[in-house]
Amino acid sequence: MLRSGVPNFTKAVPIPLQGNPELNERWVQDRIAEDPSILGLGEVVLKARERSQPGAGRLDLLLEDADGEMRYKVEIQLGGTNASHIIRTLEYWDAERRRYREHNHCAVLVAEDVTSRFQSVIGLFNGAVPIIAIQMKAFQVGDWITLVFTKVLDVLSRGIDDDEVGEAEVTDRGYWERKGSRASLEIVDGMFGLLRDVARGHSLKYTKNYIGMGRDGQPDNFVVFKPRRNSVLMELRLAQDAGTQEEIDAAGLDMMDYKARSRRYRIRLGGEDLARSRDALLKILRKSYESESRLEDVGE
Repeated sequence: MLRSGVPNFTKAVPIPLQGNPELNERWVQDRIAEDPSILGLGEVVLKARERSQPGAGRLDLLLEDADGEMRYKVEIQLGGTNASHIIRTLEYWDAERRRYREHNHCAVLVAEDVTSRFQSVIGLFNGAVPIIAIQMKAFQVGDWITLVFTKVLDVLSRGIDDDEVGEAEVTDRGYWERKGSRASLEIVDGMFGLLRDVARGHSLKYTKNYIGMGRDGQPDNFVVFKPRRNSVLMELRLAQDAGTQEEIDAAGLDMMDYKARSRRYRIRLGGEDLARSRDALLKILRKSYESESRLEDVGE
């Protein structure tokens, strides 16, 4: 409500959770399970709670991204971080990645107080182990209780440098059928059919990070594909401009974002997109290929 055009104000009162008989760890789990997006990990869904680990207790929460590619092992700690809880978080991450090798895995430690000492300790692992540290605070606002989650340590970015794609570990089609699905590989096949009209003499190159393009035995990754279970993430190298964005939007394609550093549009393709948006896909593929050729001509 407004009073004289000025928003009403009420003070948010911090509430310690450790030792609170009502706002305990189970209560926090319930809130995250109801809406996992409050953690700030993006579009994720709940896969399991109190998931048993062989000889290692129970994982608080298992979350998965919308594409089924990344799984987050979430451990909740009321109060401050401690060494035993960090070790347990890493143990659960390791156990899950060994059992489910077809997924990518990330450890997530949620605590009321991620101390500077333990930020440094966790940071030592962040390079060998993908780990995220999130600080959690509870507040009372009027008659309501709210939780605020702040990411204080994120996973180190390991983006693929196009100049290094020739060194990417080579795999085969079967690897991507297991990691994605046959249906998603059919989408890639359909896109490659379009590419034959755009980039003659190219072939698909299977690596462990993506399916790229090759020409005369050399990588030529103006477009790469990352198959998921029910979709394919297509990354097109192309300078960002309003005209391309309008074409993508008009075609009804699911654009996820634009990576300015690598100059790539990231578009999620479903099984129906090839038939529904064939002309638009062909146009932006050709634009990407021709743009890449111009970049090569000027020595980039």
